[in-house]
Amino acid sequence: MSLTPSHIIEYLYCPRFTYFEYVLGIPQYETKNYKVMRGREVHDQKLEQNKEYLRKKIGVQEKFVDQYLTNDLLRGRIDEVLLLQDGTMAPLDYKFAQFKDKIYDTYRTQLYCYAWLIEQNFGKKVDKGFLVYTRSQNKLVEVPILETDKKEVENCVKQIYHIIEENHFPKATKYRKRCLDCTYRNVCVK
Repeated sequence: MSLTPSHIIEYLYCPRFTYFEYVLGIPQYETKNYKVMRGREVHDQKLEQNKEYLRKKIGVQEKFVDQYLTNDLLRGRIDEVLLLQDGTMAPLDYKFAQFKDKIYDTYRTQLYCYAWLIEQNFGKKVDKGFLVYTRSQNKLVEVPILETDKKEVENCVKQIYHIIEENHFPKATKYRKRCLDCTYRNVCVK
């Protein structure tokens, strides 16, 4: 089994997600809401519309669209992998969202995962990523990516595998508000 950025995001939200879903096999039963479905539509449209467009203002020389990348521990599909003029690469991800002067941790984590995958598959350094907010007139936001960010993702992956392989019951999140609408709140011992 290889993990996805979603596994890491869930783990960071609460490590017990991993335990309930992948050790005990209790599915989350998430409902597919309108925003998720509409987001996928917009996402697919953007990939099709922007196939030839190079963002020269940010130094893009070449891009690779809709890249499915893997390493020994992680897998993910990246909207665009950008080759920049300075020889580095960067992930670009479309978000069906409005930009409100804040970048959510989930978006950052996803970019960190993609950075790790790009470095391992393309052999190029990644020190930033980009988000395109489609509901804010395609606003482009640059996100710095540090070595420590990529290391944190790698550590999370190892901790997730530890939970799964050792049937380890981890501590719950320290943020109790997250428990209020958790799909596992009825079976979780706090």
